[in-house]
Amino acid sequence: MNPRRRTGLILLLVLGLLCASGIVIATKDTKLGLDLEGGVELVYQGEPTPQVPRVTASDVDRAVEIIRKRVDQLGVAEPEIQRAGSNQISVGLPAVNDIERAKNQVGTPAQLFFYDWEANVLTPDGRFVAPLLTSQDQTATAISQNGGSSSRGQPLYEAVKLASRQDPSTDVRAGSRSGSAYYLFDRDHRYLAGPEKSEADLIAALPNRATSLPAGSEVLTVPQGWVVLQSTTTRSGAAPTEADDPLARFYVLRDSVALSGSDIKDPQQGFNQSQQPDVEFRFTNRGKNAFQRVTREISQRGQSLALPGTSPALVAQHFAVALDGKLISVASIDPNRLPDGIDGENGAIIEGGFTIQSAQDLADLLKLGALPIGLELISQSQVSATLGKQALHEGLVAGIVGLILVAGFLITFYRILGVIATVALLIYGVYFYALIKLVPITMTLPGIAGVILTIGVAADANIVIFERVKEEVRAGRSVPAAISTGYRKGLTAIIDANVVTVMVAFIIFILATAGVKGFAFTLGVGTLVSLFTAVLATQAILTTMGRTRLLGRPSALGASGEGHRWKTDFMGLSRWFFSLSGVILLICALAIGAKGLNFGIDFTSGTRITTALSQPASEGDLRASLAAVGASDAKIQRVTNRELGDNVVQISTEELKPQDVERVRAELTRDFGGVQNFTASSVGPTFGKTVANNAIVAIIASLLVISAYIALRFQWRFAVPVLIAVAHDVLIVSGIYALTGREVTASTVAALLTVLGYSLYDTIIVFDRIRENMPRMPRAAFSQIVNRSMSEVLTRSLVTSLSTAIPILALMIFGGDTLRDFAFALLVGVLSGAYSSVFIAGPVLWHWKEREQVYTTRRRRIKAENGGVVPPYALATAGAPIDVEPERKTRRRGRLTSPDDPERAVSADEFEQMKRDLDVDNSAAAVTRPPRRTRSATATPEPPAATPEPAEPEEPANYPDGRAPDEPENDGMVKQPRRSAARRRHGRPR
Repeated sequence: MNPRRRTGLILLLVLGLLCASGIVIATKDTKLGLDLEGGVELVYQGEPTPQVPRVTASDVDRAVEIIRKRVDQLGVAEPEIQRAGSNQISVGLPAVNDIERAKNQVGTPAQLFFYDWEANVLTPDGRFVAPLLTSQDQTATAISQNGGSSSRGQPLYEAVKLASRQDPSTDVRAGSRSGSAYYLFDRDHRYLAGPEKSEADLIAALPNRATSLPAGSEVLTVPQGWVVLQSTTTRSGAAPTEADDPLARFYVLRDSVALSGSDIKDPQQGFNQSQQPDVEFRFTNRGKNAFQRVTREISQRGQSLALPGTSPALVAQHFAVALDGKLISVASIDPNRLPDGIDGENGAIIEGGFTIQSAQDLADLLKLGALPIGLELISQSQVSATLGKQALHEGLVAGIVGLILVAGFLITFYRILGVIATVALLIYGVYFYALIKLVPITMTLPGIAGVILTIGVAADANIVIFERVKEEVRAGRSVPAAISTGYRKGLTAIIDANVVTVMVAFIIFILATAGVKGFAFTLGVGTLVSLFTAVLATQAILTTMGRTRLLGRPSALGASGEGHRWKTDFMGLSRWFFSLSGVILLICALAIGAKGLNFGIDFTSGTRITTALSQPASEGDLRASLAAVGASDAKIQRVTNRELGDNVVQISTEELKPQDVERVRAELTRDFGGVQNFTASSVGPTFGKTVANNAIVAIIASLLVISAYIALRFQWRFAVPVLIAVAHDVLIVSGIYALTGREVTASTVAALLTVLGYSLYDTIIVFDRIRENMPRMPRAAFSQIVNRSMSEVLTRSLVTSLSTAIPILALMIFGGDTLRDFAFALLVGVLSGAYSSVFIAGPVLWHWKEREQVYTTRRRRIKAENGGVVPPYALATAGAPIDVEPERKTRRRGRLTSPDDPERAVSADEFEQMKRDLDVDNSAAAVTRPPRRTRSATATPEPPAATPEPAEPEEPANYPDGRAPDEPENDGMVKQPRRSAARRRHGRPR
């Protein structure tokens, strides 16, 4: 296709996409995440159940579907419910304020079980109640008549102790759980942890990240076939207390389940005869028969007790309804009125001191069915809407400032090319914003950070191209030819660098937590969009303007003169570079060893509360309030936030239970006149271990993938310097975090992984030029090749690093407290990467490659020619040229011949390039004679090629095969093929 037509089509495509993007932006809404809109995020981990002894991916998927239906009952708009890893579920509920109701509705397993009460409950001395009723045993009679009331239950320790003395049951028809249950109590019989599946789980559930059981503690094991249930509401109607409350009472039952929640259908909230809320339901066909059978057995047992003089209360029997380890109802059956039990045709009701809301919630849970797996809440966070709006405002300001600063830098440094790059950035911004709305991509704070970071990515691609174009202009090419050649030569480095960034973003997305996934997704997608705008949109605009007078002069491109070329002996200074890095790394290692890293609650578990108090409060006053929940040793910090006021505090402590978080809110409200914008985040030890393990796996996976890609694209020897440079950057970032005491969070890990990608960006630019110069300098030592390559790309590396650091600096200054630590890690990593890619990776590669035989031979020859010294840069010796144009492989096709030299054939692509040069550059030498026709084709006379001036005077070399006499044949040189005229198929003289 004609180049002009291709450029026109690309411009039409760019304009069409801009119009479509404008329509999307105008008609679609932006989907905001919880940290920008406010709401609740809950993270659950799947646990086995008797029905599902092993959690599989399909079980987690079914649980996600049930949770999604439950959330719909809450009326939450656009919830975010997704799997997180292999067995975790992340639930995001925007604009939800009642976190307790959300947790009850979302995470309740809703495991409903029916028991024959008298046949399965034990007395405190370990006997079943039913056989004792015939002898009118007072204790058994009291338990039967009180029907599970807490007034007749036992404290938890005594109940678990009683259950632990029982033999494992072997005749249980269908138990509610499998395996044993472990409980932990201190020496004073106070509850510490449980029920868990093992002693190791008990230790993991303890606070302070304990590694062993506390001294004097006692582990009690409830064997399979037995269950400890918390008592129902008291007769006064008080709600059941928590397990660790001294007032809580429990019963021990044989785990012989008569019916389960799968045997009921159509539950709904209703009212009993006293107009109290209850839950009404019907039975399935199987449930009807089972309910009829069980109630008949219960009724017949009561009839056997109906002897003369027997109390009617003793005759009445009961069946119990348990939901998730708590007795919610113990219903009475009158054998005199129901001698044949209860017919299941009309269903049944559950009464348990419900409110209308709690009865409706229970009916909704039962209607949607029980979760197929158990769920353990391992992390919860709550963000106020005010803080979310503030974070959104700060993120937008940081993005706008970053874009303006990058645009100003490009225009200042590249003039008209900078204007074109700014237009390309604006096009990129429109495309990306439209894509965010179209998918839609849920925007979070880390996501905004990813968007801001991709501004630097888009600028970097343009910088690489512009520097190549300027080099070609200085080499004597016309502007259109320089644009075409610059894009062709720079495209490889751009693709390599962007592929590495996308791969790192993909690894972060797969292994990171839900919050960081937004950053990874926007970084990966934004990199792909920037590649499109840099390769197609910018090229089309630049090519079109290259034919105008606006870009007709080299000065318009900033390419006038020879340009600055560094002449530093980088390899000679490598010892100083290594020494400087060694000192810095030693300081960082000592800081990490002595001070350690300040890991946040993402890794260590714990609870963090941020709130604004209505009244000023001293640290002592706050600790006194927190003492009520056992958190007097919490870490208290003042937070500067103009939006929330002057009395904003951040409280960090060990992991608090959900009810304790609410107690903290209540205590602060009572002592300081109220709280506003209360935000709490709790992370359990399981979630912290998951974050830590994923971080380690992500770093290792990134290094392996990057090494494999570098080895494939370059050579395997190029991968080792890359790993050394990356390790150098990661250690420096970690050491500076240790020195400054900044908190390491999951976002910091994402920043470190991003540093890996950006450290490689500059390294790839240097290595790409080394790879290009290796065949061009077949007589040079490798140190000379590296020195020349680094001198050619040093400016480009510095500019790309600066263009990346500018938006990160804007993010750090304007992004607010939430993103400041994240931006700090990125900024340190990018600056360290700019240094290591040039001054560490290059010298390490030189030391590695210089030992190869071909370069050892060259080095001996060069020393012999220069008095035992290897010059920093290659010199022309004995008339041998420094540069040799490597052979370019082209497809076999009919070729044209040069009019000045019929023996020289030119390809069709070269011919088209010649025509473009002649159309624009009128100063080219005029044709002195008409072209000589050949059998294949004819060509317009070739203009004299502008060749760069050599570094030193040179004379034509006279080696027969382009090889020095003292060099081996397999020295890696690119040899110019020589073919006699008699064997040429085209261009042969007649």
